[in-house]
Amino acid sequence: MRVLSEIKTFGLSGARGCEITAECFLSGGLPSFEIVGLPDVSVKEARDRVRASFKNLSYDFPQRRVTVNLAPADTKKEGASFDLPILLSILGALGEIPKTVSESAFIGELSLAGELRPCRGVLSMALAARDAGIKNLFVPTDNAREASLAGEALKVYGAKSASDIIAHLKGEIILTPETPWEPSYDNAKTPDLSDVKGQENVKRALEIAAAGGHNILMIGPPGSGKSMMAERLPSILPDMTREESLKTTEIHSICGLVSNENPLIVKRPFRSPHHTTSAIGIAGGGAKPHPGEISLAHNGVLFLDELPEFRRDALEILRQPMETGEIKISRVSGNATYPADFMLVCAMNPCKCGWHGYEDKHACTCSEASIRNYIDKISGPLLDRIDIHVSVPSVTYDDMSDNTPSEPSSVIKERVNRAREKAHARGVFCNAALSAKKLHETVDLTDEAETLLRTAFDSLGLTGRSYDKILRLAMTISDLAESERIEASHIAEAIQYRSLDREE
Repeated sequence: MRVLSEIKTFGLSGARGCEITAECFLSGGLPSFEIVGLPDVSVKEARDRVRASFKNLSYDFPQRRVTVNLAPADTKKEGASFDLPILLSILGALGEIPKTVSESAFIGELSLAGELRPCRGVLSMALAARDAGIKNLFVPTDNAREASLAGEALKVYGAKSASDIIAHLKGEIILTPETPWEPSYDNAKTPDLSDVKGQENVKRALEIAAAGGHNILMIGPPGSGKSMMAERLPSILPDMTREESLKTTEIHSICGLVSNENPLIVKRPFRSPHHTTSAIGIAGGGAKPHPGEISLAHNGVLFLDELPEFRRDALEILRQPMETGEIKISRVSGNATYPADFMLVCAMNPCKCGWHGYEDKHACTCSEASIRNYIDKISGPLLDRIDIHVSVPSVTYDDMSDNTPSEPSSVIKERVNRAREKAHARGVFCNAALSAKKLHETVDLTDEAETLLRTAFDSLGLTGRSYDKILRLAMTISDLAESERIEASHIAEAIQYRSLDREE
């Protein structure tokens, strides 16, 4: 006698969920249990977890040839989230559960006692289930709140054990669908720019960066507040939209960085990897492709402190995602594409010892060759992709002793939001995202501004990319000033933020 049953489930392919069908085939022959369909080691180990769960759930494992196929067979299956559908497919073949589960999907790792443990990437799977027309999704209790973010079109049922799901399918008990979770926006307060003493020129540069989505490099001596100001940049960025929150949460869920208490990320992420982080840690990848820091910073800020100390390959790998907003990873085990639309914020000292140009504070011990070698660790193409270069001077005693309240982030954020609205009217999220064609179609320079820009281009030896960067910066400055046209003062301010171009 041959018996076949099918249970729907979902796995991960890069940052997206993909539909998988667990097919169980019972046939005659010597007792055996095989899982096929390109499973990895953790999926193959499901055999032992499923066998133990059968025993502890008071079912007899079939003494027949059991073959479970995870289809489609050409998609790599990773992780323990297939335990539950494998168990249910076998029970379905044995006739222990009804076969009326065509509009339901099941996700969950099994303990040896049959309890359900949480899995990574459940939000991506839930969104894929919703898009595939699945009506009911059964997940571990600890994943139910996260899965409910997929919306009301998908009923999410959280269960503590496989026995609860089996009893529900048999009609012995009724599980209650999870209420779609709404996040709380009263989380821990984001550090405020008003905490920073002095540095008004740098705060202005950060405001422009936030308004236009521009990448920024801060250059200054140790203790000048570069890291402190970078940490406060998210406080002046526009609030995340629902779609941005979901996309960002998907990436963090895949990495297991989402909490059950607050499963939706509503604050723009701020990632600050150490300068010893490898290229794989920055970009993602590995034997089993996984998101890196640039993807974890999606819709937020990637802060690289001590920029020249990062490995050259780790920095150069940033160039392509900075242009496209995504990172494509190709490995022998498979390919993956992860979103990587981030603001790059960098900080560095002017030289190895940190005091070149600030000898009134501390003697610089670096030679001219050492200073040039230190700067040259950052390639020209990468610097070209950083819109704003701003000098961060040492703070003075008067700055530190001044108790006058500084402008809070909330006030700056209002100006940033108004500037972003002008970018939205141009059909983009921010000015930094304007294509070269769209930029030249929409830019409107006064005669004085065009003359100044021509002079700067010839005298500074700017590249085509630098020229476009200055135009985008000037457009953002004009938006902040609520000006109808780009004036010479806007061009002049934009040019001063290309300080490294002037030094070449």
